[in-house]
Amino acid sequence: MNHLDAAMHARGASQYVDDVPRQVGTLHAAIHGSSVAHGHILSMDVAPAFAIEGVVAVLTAADIPGENQIGPIILDEPLLADGDVHFEGQPVAVVVATTQAAGRKGAAAIVVEVDELPAIIDPRAAYEAGEIIGVPRTFEIGDVNEAWASCNVIVEGECVIGGQEHVYLETQRARAVPLEEGRMRIYSSTQSPYAVQRMTAKILGISHHGVEVEVKRLGGGFGGKEDQATPWACIAALAAHKTRQPVEIVLRRDEDLRMTGKRHPYVSNYKLGLGENGHIVAFEAVHLQNAGAAADLSTAVLERTLFHSTNSYYVPHARITGVSCRTNLTPHTAFRGFGGPQGMFVFESALAHAAETLGVPREVLQRKNLLSDGDLFPYGQAVENGRAVRTWEQAAQDFDLNGMITDANAFNDVHDEVKKGVAVMPICFGISFTSTFMNQAGALVHIYTDGSVSVSSGGVEMGQGLSTNIALVAARVFGIDASLIKVESTDTTRVANMSPSAASSTTLLNGNAVLVAAGRILDRLKHVAANEFRVIDVARISVHNEVVCIDAKPTEWTWQRLVRQAYLQRIDLSAHGFYATPRINYDRTEEKGHPFAYHVYGTAITEVTLDCLRGRYEIDCVKIVHDLGRTLNPNVDLGQIEGGLAQGLGWMTLEDLQWDEKGHLLSNALASYKVPDVYFMPDDLQVHCLEDADETTGPFGNKAVGEPPLMYGIGLFFALRNAIRAFNPQANPSFQSPMTPERVLLGLYPEFGRIQKQMVPFHGVTRDPESNPVSGEFR
Repeated sequence: MNHLDAAMHARGASQYVDDVPRQVGTLHAAIHGSSVAHGHILSMDVAPAFAIEGVVAVLTAADIPGENQIGPIILDEPLLADGDVHFEGQPVAVVVATTQAAGRKGAAAIVVEVDELPAIIDPRAAYEAGEIIGVPRTFEIGDVNEAWASCNVIVEGECVIGGQEHVYLETQRARAVPLEEGRMRIYSSTQSPYAVQRMTAKILGISHHGVEVEVKRLGGGFGGKEDQATPWACIAALAAHKTRQPVEIVLRRDEDLRMTGKRHPYVSNYKLGLGENGHIVAFEAVHLQNAGAAADLSTAVLERTLFHSTNSYYVPHARITGVSCRTNLTPHTAFRGFGGPQGMFVFESALAHAAETLGVPREVLQRKNLLSDGDLFPYGQAVENGRAVRTWEQAAQDFDLNGMITDANAFNDVHDEVKKGVAVMPICFGISFTSTFMNQAGALVHIYTDGSVSVSSGGVEMGQGLSTNIALVAARVFGIDASLIKVESTDTTRVANMSPSAASSTTLLNGNAVLVAAGRILDRLKHVAANEFRVIDVARISVHNEVVCIDAKPTEWTWQRLVRQAYLQRIDLSAHGFYATPRINYDRTEEKGHPFAYHVYGTAITEVTLDCLRGRYEIDCVKIVHDLGRTLNPNVDLGQIEGGLAQGLGWMTLEDLQWDEKGHLLSNALASYKVPDVYFMPDDLQVHCLEDADETTGPFGNKAVGEPPLMYGIGLFFALRNAIRAFNPQANPSFQSPMTPERVLLGLYPEFGRIQKQMVPFHGVTRDPESNPVSGEFR
């Protein structure tokens, strides 16, 4: 079965928020965002906006009838700035106009006087200043302090990890339609319909049932619409509430880049100790997370960093601390992997450091320390059905890892200016929301008298193939063709209190909820058939290929006849299903528990060819063995693996977010922020899936696939590092991502980097500080 939306996507027929026909009188909202990253608002003059033809209203914090607060975890984020601004682009006022152009022109006309204050952009500076969100947290296992004495080798270092822009194709947008009795309907591009419903109700000062949120599909989300779609929906609803007319807001790409959060940058310190045989003895890390100006989901993201800070390895003694640091950048937010990739990168860097110190290949230490069943993670959960070793061994065999390394070394022996690097990247990623209460989902299933089926769930289709998976689940339960299944839009009036479509748990939660609902109806239908055929044991009844069967043998009854007979007998053909992930728990006071339903494992081998004169590189191949459980749809899952890998490769190499010292985003367009394209991706991309690897928790043995493949991209960083050291064995490139061609060049020629550090900027060129300050030698 193909992706349900594929044909419509190819024809441009898929509908998104602003494809829904506009009602007569629909207005457009535009944002006046702060021009500075930190300051105190002294005055605001909105009168010039009203001079623009088409401007209908200007709204500020004073116009909010409810509570001016949208913080999802910590209440530190106003919808509209009130008194102070804390990041460039922070919404200060909303202009409502008859056209988008008039709205933006009106927003630009507003005059805001701000007393600018110093901006903090580095988490280290924020930490030193005491700008901390929440409280620092520490995961600990064993006795780290005592363990160092038994280590033969100890390495210490720092990692500087860049952020990442989501670059979803559909920018942030929402449409709000006022209804009777003060209610509101919102069409939102959000991964969290209930978050939009909840926060809009808070802003408007009404009950949750007074807000209906509908989501047909998203043009990409990647976590960027888990929480950060909420303010734009709230703004549209506020404007619709004030004007009593429908209001739409659509961010341009430059506005989206400037006003929305990214993957969290980190600065982390590590200390790793190994025993005489190369086994890991102790590990310690401190992660300083750049949260941005408000908490958003940062504390939850930091928590997952702690959960994944030892990746696929057994570490008997560990102490891992995380601190969320408040800076004057956009509030950073969820991104595929949700903090896990940052933690994994630090541990892989520490292993690389140790391997280079010992003079052994990194993959030797990796293989020696992989998790086995019964090993404990630092948070207390034991490994069950662990497949770290299994995926490693299959990758090594299927793709001839030893041969790849031997061939790369042979190539390097005869090539001076071009070098190859090979690296292995194992992954281990926990599946569940780490806040236990969020692991729940509902579904609503109707069967109509012609045998067609309607399925609603709390999951959001955002290109990941959820609708296809949900249709497959329902079709398999009923024994009918998927063409009889219609997957409805996600709507808060059909499924209430839904968790976000995130944490790689959307199919796990919503697919199981559909299983429950469909199973209830099927059980009723089986009883109808059993009575008609005088079969005592209902278990003998089944439906295959839309035919009722007894003991797997077809009868003359079709699916449609069964449904019709049930209707005539007044049997309920609708059901609500609910699923809550079993066995999971976590105690944050003890920092111990069983937070994940299961773990996804995998191993990727990456080979790169590096032009050592220019710093440019090509990815020769990425070869993956992935733990999918029993796939529901190979095409959908393969698309997720390849797409996740592409994002991971881009994060590690091309996607370089930069701000100046005042907090202004410099990489503020797709001309200055590079993402992977078809030419960047490897021509040789192979994905093998484990056989006989069912997961009992997932629907029909399925395992989550959304986030884990992104972490395979980390292997590219270390393949490049190996190529650099093949060219210059004395090179010791910093563990700083992304490894852009410029940073590669500096890693190849460290003496050039030292020269650069000695130079200071002077009128757009560089000047040797020891030369004459007026007529000095410029380079």
